[in-house]
Amino acid sequence: MALVLPLSSTFAKDFSMSSPNGKIRLALKIDDSDGTARILVAYKGKKQISMPSVRLGLRTNSRDFSQGLELVSASFPKKIKDSYKMITGKRSLCSNSASESTLRFKNPEGDILDVVLRACDDGLAFKYLLEARDGESVTNEVTAYEIEDGKKRWASMYDPRSYENFYEVYTEGSKNARGNDWQYPMLVENGEGVFALISESNIRRGNCASYLNNASDFKIYNVSLADKPLGIKGAWESPWRLMIIGSLAGIVESTLVNDLADPSKIKDTSWIEPACVSWIYWANNFGSKDFKIVKEYIDLAQEMKWPYCLIDCQWHEMKNGGNIDDAIAYAKQKNVKLLLWYNSSTIWLAPEVGPLFKLNDPDKREVEFAWLNKNSVRGIKVDFFDGDFSKIMNYCIDLLEDGARHKLMLNFHGATIPRGWQRTYPNLMSVEGVYGAEWYNNGPVLTERAAAHNVNLVFTRNVVGSMDYTPGTFSDSQHKHITTYAHELALTVLFESALQHMPDRPSAYKALPEQVRNFLSNLPSAWDDTKLLSGYPEKEAVIARRKGGVWYVAGINGTDKERTIKLNLKALKSKSGDYIIFKDGQDSKSFDIQNAKRTNEILEVKCLPRGGFTLVLR
Repeated sequence: MALVLPLSSTFAKDFSMSSPNGKIRLALKIDDSDGTARILVAYKGKKQISMPSVRLGLRTNSRDFSQGLELVSASFPKKIKDSYKMITGKRSLCSNSASESTLRFKNPEGDILDVVLRACDDGLAFKYLLEARDGESVTNEVTAYEIEDGKKRWASMYDPRSYENFYEVYTEGSKNARGNDWQYPMLVENGEGVFALISESNIRRGNCASYLNNASDFKIYNVSLADKPLGIKGAWESPWRLMIIGSLAGIVESTLVNDLADPSKIKDTSWIEPACVSWIYWANNFGSKDFKIVKEYIDLAQEMKWPYCLIDCQWHEMKNGGNIDDAIAYAKQKNVKLLLWYNSSTIWLAPEVGPLFKLNDPDKREVEFAWLNKNSVRGIKVDFFDGDFSKIMNYCIDLLEDGARHKLMLNFHGATIPRGWQRTYPNLMSVEGVYGAEWYNNGPVLTERAAAHNVNLVFTRNVVGSMDYTPGTFSDSQHKHITTYAHELALTVLFESALQHMPDRPSAYKALPEQVRNFLSNLPSAWDDTKLLSGYPEKEAVIARRKGGVWYVAGINGTDKERTIKLNLKALKSKSGDYIIFKDGQDSKSFDIQNAKRTNEILEVKCLPRGGFTLVLR
């Protein structure tokens, strides 16, 4: 049991706690004038750097914990040490350590609010605990992050129904095209090579997701709840609010979002198998209605040795020589496992895009999942969720739990970003929540912005969980791409997604050099380790991912100019010096493929504008 210490007002002002490794220091400050509570955050590297401070508190329809607060007790900081295995994601064996204290606050009326505060080795996290009264609702949190002008931040405007916007760089608080709402994660550069990534984790049933809003003061980013108000019952706990803190490598390699999530609720996970998937929609809008086109993508999966084929929307209307039953039979004949698309039917987009209303009612969902099991369908893609409300979060959890009972893997599209569910429900294989390659279908904007955007995703969206960007588009869809072929190949390693959907036409893959096809045929989609070797937003990103004894290193140039990227391979500790590298050829649509032996730890790779490379080191 944690020792609870009564605190004098003097001691309360001096309360502080450090992470086990000593790099993160948290100090509580209660303002004498108004009784507002803040956590001051510092990172100790070569010198001590101040991070965004965090204001604490919330209001309900019957109580106010926003000011006049007094710290009446704090548990003696205890050591949190945790390790767990992951089937998906950037690392198969994860570990974390933290110091944790529960701070008990009292408002002027004597009401109690507890804050569980963690100083983690790679950041900070906190959550609220409150004994709810009958009929009580949280009207708003006053949780806020204060970011000083002059500090760069990469932020994306909030779109609760898709999370599909670019990450723009700002040096001061401002509005975006939709106002003052910003989605997670937000990346902040604090100086001296130290960054902070703001997000949240562990949304349980009954809680909604949140976002950031700086309408009242451009420098202050308040946590805003999707449910206004949020009804609470019994011993209520908020999700964890968090900041990952450290170098860019520390940000990218962190598993803090999953560390804070509940442990896996699925005992038998032997049926969960990450892998690559052929995907029909990118090159053939609504092509899943055409049996002959569907057969081509099943054939593609077989030829490329990808275990899965995703049949997208409107498969229930399939014609031109066959229906979904025929497609299922054909896939079994080819030894390809199918994934099927469903509309969430929470009424967001055009209701004619189906199948519709198959999953909302528990009884109908049970019938549908049983049908999928009977036909050996291995998973589903559920699309078009109506926002971040608690009812939608509950629905997602229902899908994951019922899916687990029926041994179905899930992929959420048009949905909220990952918030730790991949640890709690390992059958959640990926989430869209990104302005991805699908946008080459929707308009010309991605063409010019893709290279820098792809770099930014390494340091923002993909940090918090699997990202179904659908990389590796070599031909053009409705709108062209001007990234190089080597850049596109690199994205298949650079972007982590446990189901890595390969979106291009069969003819495009067949036209690739044999060595590139072999690479794609043997590509893992879940990893034993991940390291950022170099990079900076908008400029370049180089990631190394290990599967077994093989390192896959991928780098991209985010600029419109030629760029030489230097690789330091010492961190990989590979005993072998043999490698194959796929880099830019003489033009954007050609490769320079070389088998070589490493003679030193530093490699220099010349990239074309918007170019890239992929290296496999055994």
